[in-house]
Parts: sequence; structure tokens; C-alpha cells
Amino acid sequence: MGIVSHSYLTARKVPKSTFTYSSPVASLVPSDNSQLTSDSQHLGESEAMNESSGNAGSTYLVWRTLVDMSCEWISVDQYVILATDYISELTLSTWVYLLATSALLLLAVKYIVMPINWVKDLSEVGYDCMLENGISAGRRRGKSKRELVKEIRHQRQVGTLPPVYPNGWFVLLESDDLRAGQVKHVAALGENFAIFRTQEGVAHVLNAYCPHLGANMGVGGSVHGDCLECPFHSWRFSGVDGKCTSISYSEKVPEFARVKKWTSYEVNSFIFIWFHAENEEPTWYPEPIQPIQEKKWVYRGRNEFYVNSHIQEIPENGGDVAHLAAVHGPSIFNGSDLRLGQRLLWSFTHHEWVAKWDPNTEPGKTHTATMLLKHEIRFFNKISLIGMDVRAEQIGPSYVELHMETSFGKMILLQCITPLEPMLQKVVHRLYCPPLLYLYGSIVIWGESIMFERDVMVWNHKTYIEKPLLVREDRNIARHRRWYSQFYTEHSPRFTFQKESLDW
Repeated sequence: MGIVSHSYLTARKVPKSTFTYSSPVASLVPSDNSQLTSDSQHLGESEAMNESSGNAGSTYLVWRTLVDMSCEWISVDQYVILATDYISELTLSTWVYLLATSALLLLAVKYIVMPINWVKDLSEVGYDCMLENGISAGRRRGKSKRELVKEIRHQRQVGTLPPVYPNGWFVLLESDDLRAGQVKHVAALGENFAIFRTQEGVAHVLNAYCPHLGANMGVGGSVHGDCLECPFHSWRFSGVDGKCTSISYSEKVPEFARVKKWTSYEVNSFIFIWFHAENEEPTWYPEPIQPIQEKKWVYRGRNEFYVNSHIQEIPENGGDVAHLAAVHGPSIFNGSDLRLGQRLLWSFTHHEWVAKWDPNTEPGKTHTATMLLKHEIRFFNKISLIGMDVRAEQIGPSYVELHMETSFGKMILLQCITPLEPMLQKVVHRLYCPPLLYLYGSIVIWGESIMFERDVMVWNHKTYIEKPLLVREDRNIARHRRWYSQFYTEHSPRFTFQKESLDW
């Protein structure tokens, strides 16, 4: 039988008959009146406080209850009577206080304790300014925001674009999005992929469409050993080489029955596939990051954005040093809307950036480039606080590792870009840090999300200028374009030969 404080009973004026309880713990109830007398004095003090100070008295009673819990004990049944009585006497203001406190605790758990998951649809970033102008406002009647954004995308001049899908490694899924025995369909790079994981934990990527009658094996398919079974007629294809291993209703499997097997590689919490317009084999691989692979660092959150731009626009920011002051100089507390970048409220603080970008000329490393970035938050243009040194390693056309030395320790941010369409990119960032930086990691991914949204606002509306007007200080932009051109080859798909879908 559970037991509770006897002193709490006396403080709440429980009738004497309540103490008559036939149970094995009855001996715990005091037999004399000394405790009752003492508690009656406390009761008088409490009632006086209630009369004179309202909620202050209730607070006192709660405090006495907590303190007296270590005293003598009674049954749980008796305590339920007291708890019900106490709750019924709570004032409206006390209830509001309790609810507000509970809400704050839940928010703390969500945004500080739990990893952040910051996801924005294409229509959620950078289009408010367009929807608020007179023309769009006049057309808005009866249309959703997504429909209006679709119209704006149609009107945009995209410019003369480079090939839309460069050669290299591209992320199709994050590792924790694919469980053992699970199958998923992903459309990207002008292809359709069926990604599945065996019960042993190995991820495989096949062409999604069954060569039999064209069913999408990524939708309704099932995993059997290292094979993927088509949901339409139960043909099974090996994830190792794409060969058909069995047909449920046929004794013989044709030798030529196979589906394309994509070269895949799972590392650093991502599932990559190798895409090459000339069907060449991989010449380099993303390297494992040991603190992540060995789970010595903790995962602190991610963000996910959909950007209306060519893929090259996003990594080109690495060579565009001048944009840092304009776009990322205003205080983080101004938010992501560039129209609010100079709000007076936060004018006393700003971000300062010093950056340097260089391609790697070392043999076997020419597919990489490095940006060294020094960041400080300054107050009143004099006091410098919370510095950060970043070494951003661009590895191929779509993957970046940002190694950060913060004022409190090291952490790493991973960026991957997946071209869903010629002018639609999915961008994901994932942050990892040592366990001691658990809380600070949440702040960093929050700040990075806001800063990245500022870039998205620009990318969603800009046109690509093949021969831009550059000044001497912009020379790294030209260098970056020359470096990035190595990922295009003769048969790289071009925008003019793509049928772009503007539905999303």
C-alpha cells in the first residue's frame, strides 16, 4: 500500500475520521495529539497567509507539503482525497502559471534537448515579398500560396545555364531514413531510384522500374535477402548486380533479365550514388569522418530546404566572398527576410566575416576545394564575442564538410545537394558535435538555418548570367566556375533537353 505524509493531512483540515484506516500501515499514524496540535498551528498560519496575500498562501501550503513529505505517512487513498481538494481550490491565475510553465518545458525539450528538424517547403522561403506586391495580390483570390509561387517560377528568366546534372556523388537519402527491410523511391538527376536496405543493414540502389512491365519497385516492393521483389509479378532482382534471381511463376529466368544497379556508398550518415553522364566508374569517394562513423559525436539536428535554382549556384557561394557582408552581416536576430536586415532594434550587433577560397591542386584531390572562414559577432562595432573558424571542404559538385572551431569546441556541419529537377534542389545540413556541446549544437544549427534561408531568398529569384560583370575583388567567382566545370562532360544533360516540371 502506498503511503503519504501525515503532516499534509493536518495542514489540509482532513476530518479526524479520515485517520481511521484499517491497514498494515495503520501503525504509522500518530497516536497522540502532539503532531496534530503542531500542524494545527501551521494551518492557522497558512490560512492567515491565504487571506492576506491570495496565491502566496497557496504557495506556502505547497511548500509545506513538499517539505513534510519526509515526515510520517498515511495511505494513498487518503492522499487522493487531499489532492482532489487542493486542485479544486487552485485559482485561475495559478492554472495559467502551471500551463505556461508546462508549455515552456515542452518547448525546451523540443528545441534544446531533442535534435532540431528544420524543414521548409519551396513556397515557405523568399516568396512573401513577391506575393505582397500589387500584381500578385490582385491574382491571389481563390489561389493558394503554392499556386502563386508556381506562377512566379514560370515567369522567371533562368538565364543560359550550364549542364543541369554534373558528374559525381549525390545523396539520395539520409541513413536514418531507411530502416532494415525498407524500400523507398527517390526521383532525382532525371532518374528514378529504388533504394532498399537488407536485414544485415546493407543499402542497395536499383533502377526503380521493373524491366518486365514497368512497375515501380520502390513503391510496394519488398526485400528478400539481398534482393528486391517487384510488387506486380514478384520478380526478384539482386541488389549486388541487378540480375533477376527468380520469377515466381516461371521455372527459368532469362540470362538477360536485369535492372540497372547504381553504384552506391553509405558514409557519414548519407546514402550516396555515383552519377556520370559518360558511365565512367568512380574516381574518388567521400571519406569517412571518424567521430561520426564511430558515434563519438552526437547528432544535434538537421535542416532541409528546397531551392529554385541551378545546382551550381549553391556551391558558388564559396567563391563569392563579397556576399557575406551584404547577406550575412546583419544580426541573426533580424531573421531570414533580407528586407528586415537593417532593423534598428538589432543595429548594435552584426556579424563580421573574413574568407578565402582556393581549389585543391594536389594530384587525386582536384575534385576538392577549400574555403577558410573566420566569423565574429561584434557589438557596437567594438566588442567581439563568440568567434568561429570554419574550414569548408567542397568535395565534388554536391557535398560539403564544414569543420568548425567554435569558442566552446569543435563540431562539424555536413551539406548535401540533390538535384530533384534541373531548377529544383533539395539541400540538407546535418550537425554533429561532442556530447559536452550538446546544447550549443542546437544554437548553431538554429543560426545556420536562418543564415541559409537568406541565401535561399536570393537563389529563388536570381537569373544565371553566363558571363557576369565582375570586378577585381570578384576574381574567386571566375576561379570557382572554372574549377566546377570539371564536373561536366560532353553528354551531361542540359536544360534545353529537359522537360522541367514546376509541380512540387
